[in-house]
Amino acid sequence: MTTTQFRIGLISDTHGLVREEAVAALKGCQHILHAGDIHEPDVLVKLRKLAPVTVVRGNNDRGAWAKAIPVYDVVEFGQVSIYLRHDELELDLDPRAAGFHVMMFGHSHKPRVETRDGVLFVNPGSAGPRRFKLPVAVGELLITGDQVEARIVTLAA
Repeated sequence: MTTTQFRIGLISDTHGLVREEAVAALKGCQHILHAGDIHEPDVLVKLRKLAPVTVVRGNNDRGAWAKAIPVYDVVEFGQVSIYLRHDELELDLDPRAAGFHVMMFGHSHKPRVETRDGVLFVNPGSAGPRRFKLPVAVGELLITGDQVEARIVTLAA
């Protein structure tokens, strides 16, 4: 019996910009998760050329096009359940009790991977315009069975 493996791209806070470095880093992913602050619907068009995209609305996503995007979403890849929301401070549930393996956020523009109470919390940082001295980055999840490994990919931007 073979175990299915998934490579999931993580991106957030693009603010209307899809960098070539981000496209290169996400190429070959089976799915892309965007944690909001898309800013322009064309961002999603570009990302969907690489892989299917699941997206949530950020605090800067406004207008008729953005109203159709959910505030949070849940996706599953094999045995792994992922909760996706733009701002971690708006988390309104206990991720472990709810059965989530991964919580993915954006908003802060600060890349972070940490495990809390058995749940992996990931913020890929911002792939859009540089903010302050924070790195420009994307991330990825490597999923095998019920095991998840996360990594941040800093972009040369």
